[in-house]
Amino acid sequence: MRVVMIGTGYVGLVTGACFSEFGVDVTCLDTDTAKIEALNRGEIPIYEPGLENLVRNNARAGRLHFTTEAASALADCDVVFIAVGTPERRGDGAADLSYVFSAARTVAQHITRFAVVVTKSTVPVGTSRQVAEEIRRQNPEAQFAMASNPEFLREGSAIEDFMRPNRVVIGAESEEAISLLKALYRPLYLIETPILITNIPTAELTKYAANAFLATKITFINQIANLCEAVGADVHDVARGMGLDQRINRKFLHPGPGYGGSCFPKDTQALAALARKAGEPMTLVENVIEANQRQKERMVGKILMAMGGSVSGRRIAVLGLTFKPNTDDMREAPSLAILPQLMAQGAEVVAFDPAGMREAASLMPGVKLVNEVYATCRGADCLVILTEWNQFRHLDLRLLKGLMRPAPDGRFILCDFRNVYDPEPMRRAGFHHVCVGR
Repeated sequence: MRVVMIGTGYVGLVTGACFSEFGVDVTCLDTDTAKIEALNRGEIPIYEPGLENLVRNNARAGRLHFTTEAASALADCDVVFIAVGTPERRGDGAADLSYVFSAARTVAQHITRFAVVVTKSTVPVGTSRQVAEEIRRQNPEAQFAMASNPEFLREGSAIEDFMRPNRVVIGAESEEAISLLKALYRPLYLIETPILITNIPTAELTKYAANAFLATKITFINQIANLCEAVGADVHDVARGMGLDQRINRKFLHPGPGYGGSCFPKDTQALAALARKAGEPMTLVENVIEANQRQKERMVGKILMAMGGSVSGRRIAVLGLTFKPNTDDMREAPSLAILPQLMAQGAEVVAFDPAGMREAASLMPGVKLVNEVYATCRGADCLVILTEWNQFRHLDLRLLKGLMRPAPDGRFILCDFRNVYDPEPMRRAGFHHVCVGR
């Protein structure tokens, strides 16, 4: 079987590499010449644990190829995945599908025999139908079947998510498409992965529904955390009590500074826009979007309160800039909302992140970036943990106290917005420990 992956972004590159690990011949096609040249040199444009070795090994084995030549890539292929970006459209929050339809036109121009065309990108309901219409409009003689196969990859654990997924969703109405895609996913069938076969609109909506529910769960526990602070409860114990109910479970009940990343912000906005257009507004999702933004702003208030109401002329050290650990992705990261507000109020912000420094340099030019944890903390009036990278979980507290400047009461201010540390031991160690919901 010959597979073409249009798009070498996060989803396309991970999915293509994983399919090639299954023994499938995969060609990753992109219009970005510099990116393709880099991939052919073995350089990976994103940070994802295990991806570099996966790409290198399968490219060396001759199963994984990278090209900008659409004609040669699409000739005689069996399955074409469209895995291009669908960013949020400015103004109304709907998904920008221009890259998807551009890919459809490329397919129409270059397929030479029957192929299954699959939307892998996260797209609103009805997009796959529009893609099929665009292909037929560009090439009335094209022989193909349309399908939807949404991705459910978490950044930082994407390879494991692909190799051992909770489920595979295939939306198709053609028996040929279903048969080919089931054959492609046969290695997962052999390990008893649930494979849901449904129609195309259902598959398209499933991805949005799943992400919106998880975003709602995060926002719910953040609001419970805020209530815990007001009434003297401990959100971690509340989350345990909730999570022991098997109908709820513990996953995604971790309070923090708000969700970010490439999926939840974009997909909740797109789902809300789709629902409004369909005349069935999802007020719950719209409230989640608003509450998540307020949560990020609330973290600024917590820092101000810890520092006596003003950060002007104060030095704030920040550990973690990416929206989550084990990725270099800065999209919609809480740091992008929090740090500019601190600088606007006169703070000097110094930061370190194990993987996100290059992105941060272009997105937050006013932040001073330092390449080591403790150097970041030198002379700081306050330390803020925004991303729970493992290397931040066992900081040398004695060394920190020797580097930081104490508050007027003699304590050292630590705003731990991922609840990495327990409050009482930190307070006994001489820190003014500010957390979320405890």
